[in-house]
Amino acid sequence: MKKDELRTLIMEKPLPKNVGIILDGNGRWAKKRGMPRIYGHAKGIKTLVEISEVAQDLGLESIIVYAFSTENWSRPSAEVKFLMNALIDSMNRYKSRIIKRQMRIRIIGEKDNLTPDILKTISDIEDATKDFNKYTLYICFNYGSRQEITNAVKNIALEVKEGKLDINDINPELIDKSLYTKDISAIDLLIRTSGEERLSNFLLWQLAYSEFVFTKTYWPDFHEKEFYEAIYEYQNRSRRFGGLEKNNE
Repeated sequence: MKKDELRTLIMEKPLPKNVGIILDGNGRWAKKRGMPRIYGHAKGIKTLVEISEVAQDLGLESIIVYAFSTENWSRPSAEVKFLMNALIDSMNRYKSRIIKRQMRIRIIGEKDNLTPDILKTISDIEDATKDFNKYTLYICFNYGSRQEITNAVKNIALEVKEGKLDINDINPELIDKSLYTKDISAIDLLIRTSGEERLSNFLLWQLAYSEFVFTKTYWPDFHEKEFYEAIYEYQNRSRRFGGLEKNNE
């Protein structure tokens, strides 16, 4: 099916409000072309900009992407250094474009071990876009879901210890509000590229009832048409949230 035909079809049905994406396959994409892994990451950044703008144009509320995990520090130092610098460079390069489109940017993840220049970049782009409220690009950078949940549990336990919270008041809603994603509504669809079919410590709590779409396409080759295809697949599923289909009631 052609790209324009797909777009027409998906616009006829309810779209997901929030889409999560695991940006996978940059290194393998580069290796297939005889290029270093960092070449794939550079191409992946361009793809992220494109897909974020496509999502905004469709009228989605937000997308949340997995850009750098807490486990990625174990990669070769040159690759890690490139990814650190890439966050700074890409935010500076695309800042005017982001502001022109009124796209809010939020960076989610651990901040303690990031360098001052990275922290400043994060602060600058978040501050420059904080008043935009129609569409948000959430970038999970130096993020790990287990650590996020651990921190939430520690904060809740501390409030109980200090007498600020009764243990019987702990419920899923409280945990939701204690996570980095407390301002994000439910994630309807998760897309993972490159053929891998696992979550890799991404949004373990938040994806409890999301629909998953796995594609073999490497992230640098995941363009507008592939995004439409994932949404089309999502729209043609029955979301039961633990219940039964209506005709089985």
